[in-house]
Amino acid sequence: MIAFTLEQLNGWIGQFLWPFVRILALVGTAPVFSESSVPVKVKIGLSFVLAVAISPALDPMPPIAPGSFAGLWMVMQQVLIGIAMGFTMRVAFAAVLTAGEFVGLQMGLSFASFFDPGAGANTAVLSRLFNVIAMLTFLALDGHLLVLAALVRSFDTLPVSMIQLHQNGWGVVVEWGKTIFVSGLLLALPLICALLTINLAMGILNRAAQQLSVFSVGFPVTLIVGVTVLTVVLPHAGPFLEMLFESGLGAMSRVVDALAGR
Repeated sequence: MIAFTLEQLNGWIGQFLWPFVRILALVGTAPVFSESSVPVKVKIGLSFVLAVAISPALDPMPPIAPGSFAGLWMVMQQVLIGIAMGFTMRVAFAAVLTAGEFVGLQMGLSFASFFDPGAGANTAVLSRLFNVIAMLTFLALDGHLLVLAALVRSFDTLPVSMIQLHQNGWGVVVEWGKTIFVSGLLLALPLICALLTINLAMGILNRAAQQLSVFSVGFPVTLIVGVTVLTVVLPHAGPFLEMLFESGLGAMSRVVDALAGR
């Protein structure tokens, strides 16, 4: 006859449940995995498979009853850790979207927007284009696998326990948020400089030949120059995106270390 205690049962359930919650939180917030085009059942199934593969290699989990207040706190803790890691990588893609907004504003395409289910709001066409290019580059560089590898390493740095998360971790997340504006501006800087030069030339032309209607000529010229520069610049954006994704992975590691109090 097989006999086991309640503590053993809680330990067996926790050995799978706590890693599953952290993985599911990251899959629900990390780029590529959290896209609205990915069905919810696929996200849950992927998290389940990853938890089954990872949990046997982890240290024994604390024997906490899942239905207790301690179990509820443990779930909240693992959710916060997964969201912090996923959101940190999401910031890199937010920088790409910001670059698209900057370029679209300079090209006069800020009004060309449509509803993006992933963002949950109206998004400029160029932002959507930049996001697709960044996503394809991320997959080509095996970024999704590197994110999962960082998630697995987080169980060594920040194991499942009742320790309190250090507040410095949230400070690292907030500090990393500046990348949205800094990297977004750097990515859009070549096009901004070219379009600013065109606008200055059109302003000088308007003062030199006032009979020329700049409003009727300026928009087509700005649009043509913007598309031409965009065609030249985008094929060379790969190294910058690679550096941005590497910075995002490094930020994920720093967030986990800071949450662990290191």
